Order: sequence, then structure tokens, then C-alpha cells
Amino acid sequence: MNASEKLLQIRAEKAMSQEELAKELGVSFATVNRWENGRTQPSKRFCLVIDEYCRKNQISMKDEVSE
Repeated sequence: MNASEKLLQIRAEKAMSQEELAKELGVSFATVNRWENGRTQPSKRFCLVIDEYCRKNQISMKDEVSE
């Protein structure tokens, strides 16, 4: 599962907008939008932030975010 798919799954499970997820992750809406649309990839640091967010919110993923 790539970062884009993971972010889409998080938003689907939590019924969140990109803006809401951005606020939860501490990034801008534009950043989440670029990640989700595959224009950029999250850094290793933000991959860990996303994984931790999933753990805290009991969101199950098939695998870790890859860069």
C-alpha cells in the first residue's frame, strides 16, 4: 500500500476531509492533497507520523507507508 492509498483509507475510515486530516497530522491541506494525488511523497518522518496516527486511532493497514 502506498502513501496515497493509505491516506485515502484513513480518510474513508474516519470520514474526514483532506483539511481535517491535515490538521490532525500537523501539515497543510495542500501537503495532504499532494500526497494523496501522488504528486509528492511524505518524508520518512511523516511516514512515521501517519503510522502513529493509525495506531492511535486503531486504523488497520495492510503494510507500512513506503517512500
